[in-house]
Amino acid sequence: MAESSRASAGSRRPARRTPKRPASSLAERWTTIDGIDVFYRESPEPPDAPVMMHLHGFGLSGRYLLPTAERLGDDFHTFVPDLPGFGRSGRAADALDIPDLAHAAARFLDDRGVESATLVGNSMGCPIILEFAYRHPERLKRAVLVSPAGGVYNQPLRRAVGQLARDGVREPTRMARVAVPDYLRFGVPSTFKLFRALTQYPSLDRLLELHIPTLVVIGDRDPLMPSPARVQEVAGRTDNHVLVVMVEGAAHAINFSHPGELSHLIRLFMADQPIIDDPDSPGHSRLQEIHRGAHHPPIRDAGI
Repeated sequence: MAESSRASAGSRRPARRTPKRPASSLAERWTTIDGIDVFYRESPEPPDAPVMMHLHGFGLSGRYLLPTAERLGDDFHTFVPDLPGFGRSGRAADALDIPDLAHAAARFLDDRGVESATLVGNSMGCPIILEFAYRHPERLKRAVLVSPAGGVYNQPLRRAVGQLARDGVREPTRMARVAVPDYLRFGVPSTFKLFRALTQYPSLDRLLELHIPTLVVIGDRDPLMPSPARVQEVAGRTDNHVLVVMVEGAAHAINFSHPGELSHLIRLFMADQPIIDDPDSPGHSRLQEIHRGAHHPPIRDAGI
């Protein structure tokens, strides 16, 4: 790992800038991948446990994923990178599309010496995971797709902008302090280029082709997603390995707004245990299983 304070030749940022104050309990670090400086967070004392990497959404950094990721940092060897072009990481010479970002995620794991991992994505992070699975099926243990975005329901751009505007007033107000600086840093030209690539990506086909245990998490107040009934209908088209769970009262950025419920749900999914509400959060959002694929792993006894 390169730890110099000077940016690499391939990076369009003049220098590495580590936050003045840590944003979570995860350690904040730098590395260089394919000539680009990449900022990431990691379990400060990595447990002897499977690797779990969290992938952020469109225009954002990994910062808004931290409320969920840090809750899982003691259960899994956790990574939360800012992919190239996002957050504090440097930019590639050319704008990246979904396959490029999936390649960057694979190269990050190579850099960290990780052969395989479970990937947790939100929004655009979900198509990145699907492309990762398509290109590197042997390296993906399980997939967690939170509020998948980029399908027909988000087209054209003006519709997606309206959906994002409606979502903004449904998210916690503190989300703006995280999202606005990230969006401004990402920039308008990058937004148009990446949105075009995102809408052209065959997310649904890739999802139904997955042959690993996959958890899809949606919120019933998410304007970027079809209705839960429509999601259930689509998920049931073929026999698959997909488990779909709805978080009652959640909008799009579930990793930020409902970290307790989501981290609890991920633990249940990883252990193949029944989907039940978090006993440590009585009265909070209810979890509701709405689809379990025919090939999804059977429920295990929690005592085993």
